[in-house]
Amino acid sequence: MGFIIGQTYRKIIQLLFHRLKDYGITPEQWTVLYRISQEDGINQKEIAVRTGKDQPTTARILDVLYKKGFVQKEMSTADRRAFLVFLTDKGKTIVEQTIPIEKSVIGDLVSGINSSEIELVKKVLIQMGENLKNNTRD
Repeated sequence: MGFIIGQTYRKIIQLLFHRLKDYGITPEQWTVLYRISQEDGINQKEIAVRTGKDQPTTARILDVLYKKGFVQKEMSTADRRAFLVFLTDKGKTIVEQTIPIEKSVIGDLVSGINSSEIELVKKVLIQMGENLKNNTRD
């Protein structure tokens, strides 16, 4: 089962990578941009949590997005050790242009599968994630 899940994930990422190529962003970068677009002005730690990435990976992605002009960083007034991340106009535009691409990949993924089956798969995958989270020992 793990192999099938992993293989499916890699195929999704490969397809999304191919479709995003003309926009100059990777699926990982898109995920971070999209999460920021949902709540502009969040900190790096929260971005990492919402994208399921570790903080060093998130920091590297944010640096690339900053260099591309998609995000800007501002020092947090509440915590001087942290900074808040905002989309630039260029970042907002790229998210708006690429949301339909992500939706088309998901559409291709679930083609021929009815909505109740899709909901069941989501429910099962969420439960599997919870099971693993609950069984992970630090």
